[in-house]
Amino acid sequence: MQFTDIPGPVLARFRDGTVIPAHPLALDAGRNLSPHRQRALTRYYLDAGAGGLAVGVHTTQFAIREVGLFEPVLALAARTAAEWTEAPVMLVAGAVGPTAQTVAEAQLARSLGYHAVLLSLAALRSASEDDLVAHCRRVAQEMPLIGFYLQPAVGGRPLSAAFWERFAGIDNVIGIKVAPFNRYATLDVVHGVARAGALDRISLYTGNDDHIVLDLVLPFRTEQGTARFAGGLLGHWSFWTRRAVEILERCKAARQVDAVPTGLLALDSAVTFSNAAMFDAANGFHGVIAGCHEILRRQGLLEGRWCLDPAEDLGPGQAEAIERVCRLFPDLADDAFVAANLDRWLEA
Repeated sequence: MQFTDIPGPVLARFRDGTVIPAHPLALDAGRNLSPHRQRALTRYYLDAGAGGLAVGVHTTQFAIREVGLFEPVLALAARTAAEWTEAPVMLVAGAVGPTAQTVAEAQLARSLGYHAVLLSLAALRSASEDDLVAHCRRVAQEMPLIGFYLQPAVGGRPLSAAFWERFAGIDNVIGIKVAPFNRYATLDVVHGVARAGALDRISLYTGNDDHIVLDLVLPFRTEQGTARFAGGLLGHWSFWTRRAVEILERCKAARQVDAVPTGLLALDSAVTFSNAAMFDAANGFHGVIAGCHEILRRQGLLEGRWCLDPAEDLGPGQAEAIERVCRLFPDLADDAFVAANLDRWLEA
């Protein structure tokens, strides 16, 4: 599958820039998949205005592969999206592991109607950049690729600007999720893509949860011209998604008039402060998934904040940090929107 096979309205929405939540996994008290809660999350994201879904990624929990849930969860999200909306929705599947596994996951995603794979290189920590490029080229024979620069603190590896230039030279690459949580590394991606002459073909999506708003408003000067982030593919946008859509639209509006209001700049620090709580930055991101689940639980979208691993829960002090954010920044929440629609989303 080549990127030219993606339906025109879907690709256009992706390139224009949209909100793509990293889809969580809805479990019941027995830590089994809860299909009706999983459907409810998908419906929530679509009604909130998300233009895509990323499934089988970190926020969905990589362990779904070990417990036989990878295919069922991908299939459920694709089916729910098709049944719930006629709007163009970019379906992105996570693909991980060594080349054989990643190719198989890409083939499965293609068979389920997905449009691209978000390609994690975390399993190839000792591979040379030559080997990494060869790996990416092989997967690109199966599906359009969205690259993923994952921060080393949660399993990623440093990648040079030269790597990103070579990666951007692969014809079937349509985007990169830039999430090293590091400004220098972020610039490596931007300049690498620019040097490849691929700024028009490759859409940059922020995954830098510590600077979401600034990534979305800043122009990045390169020798080849100005680069910008189109949108975000974020675990942070798996909750309060209606507000995420509004924030992206505010950022786009500011870019159009070449002026960033002070209030939008202040919003960056508020969003970062909230992310520190939900992602459990104080404890090395131990409670990152549980923190996202906790907000969704409070809103009624999830029954509990359970993860597949019983040891995975909120970190020390994280519950208090979440309470503080909810008290200080109620404008970041979309509680009223969820309350008005929850019963409809939970219907069979």
